[in-house]
Amino acid sequence: MYEKAAQIIKSSKRCAAFTGAGISVESGIPPFRGKNGLWNKYDPQIFDIQYFNSHTRQSWEVIREIFYDLFGKVKPNAAHYALAELEANNMLSSVITQNVDNLHYDAGSKIVHEFHGSLKKLVCLNCATKYKISQIDLNILPPVCKKCNGILKPDVIFFGEAIPESASTMSFNETRKADCFILIGTTGTVAPANMIPSAAKSNGAKIIEINPYVSEYTNSVTDIFLEEKATTAMEKLMDKIEKL
Repeated sequence: MYEKAAQIIKSSKRCAAFTGAGISVESGIPPFRGKNGLWNKYDPQIFDIQYFNSHTRQSWEVIREIFYDLFGKVKPNAAHYALAELEANNMLSSVITQNVDNLHYDAGSKIVHEFHGSLKKLVCLNCATKYKISQIDLNILPPVCKKCNGILKPDVIFFGEAIPESASTMSFNETRKADCFILIGTTGTVAPANMIPSAAKSNGAKIIEINPYVSEYTNSVTDIFLEEKATTAMEKLMDKIEKL
């Protein structure tokens, strides 16, 4: 199965990757859902935009704890680096990710469509000015805009917010262009991102899925299912690709 997957990737005219929380678990980032998910420890309403607007400081205290104290220390793993290597070797057109951890960029990927935004940026809710996280002191909560004193929030999609048009457009454009999609660590339960693999399949793309467990995609759109954790599967796959 790995050899067949490697042949599909190597012979494809345009291959894209679609990643979810599972690719970052091995970097130390827990998934939101499931047995050890963040939603078992924290109330999901903290990440609802209406709750954020009405309980800004309380939301920011949890956001800082999870996303900056915890996530800020993590590093890319072998699966992130493998995708960056595929792109560098002109075998991957882009990465579409549901993750907000910036690890694909940290690993060296150049074209990354961040479907749900990025924690590395903050946005002013008043004037829409954006800041790099390194420009803002999170010891003072809530952080405020240096231009208008408006409240800053992570530039990620909260519950109740729409997907950024540019990220959505570029992601679904790949479903019309790519003849190969590599799904890694995504269960297929989060809408509207979960529509991307199905759209790619409908447009004729071969779907290679890497997951340690059966997902919503496995028996519906997947052509090759590599039932392994992300780092193990990508290391095996890269080895096969190099030998072709």
